Amino acid sequence: MRKSVLLVASFSTMAMLLTGCQSSLTGDSYSRDEARRVQTVRMGTIEALRPVKIEGTKTPIGGAAGAVVGGVGGSSIGGGKGSVVAAVIGAVAGGLIGSAAEEGLTRTQGVEITVREDDGSMRAYVQEVQPNEVFRVGERVRIASVNGTSRVSH
Repeated sequence: MRKSVLLVASFSTMAMLLTGCQSSLTGDSYSRDEARRVQTVRMGTIEALRPVKIEGTKTPIGGAAGAVVGGVGGSSIGGGKGSVVAAVIGAVAGGLIGSAAEEGLTRTQGVEITVREDDGSMRAYVQEVQPNEVFRVGERVRIASVNGTSRVSH
């Protein structure tokens, strides 16, 4: 009973940590380093839109948390040397599952926005879908760029 409560608590903590570590890729989110920096602004017209998936993060946190949970769970199986072997197998399996869970929990829906800019160039930008900002083909948009990062907005 005690170990099952520990496992549930560990998985819950892992899920909260993984979703809390995710940085936003929306058009209205800026990192601390990007704030208060001069940006280049270009204007253009949307030529095409395409839904895309933005991969989730892959940090050591998911694997480590999964390994701990798997090791604890595995150690509760058997006794003596069997318990040690089960703990090792549980830790390895938990690490793999934790990494996959982190990537899955932090994966987001994105949009590729192809813009014909006013200088005639055609560029595609990918950013996270934002419910309160819907883009349409033919709309005029602004592209703000700073330090190699660009954002499309109305």
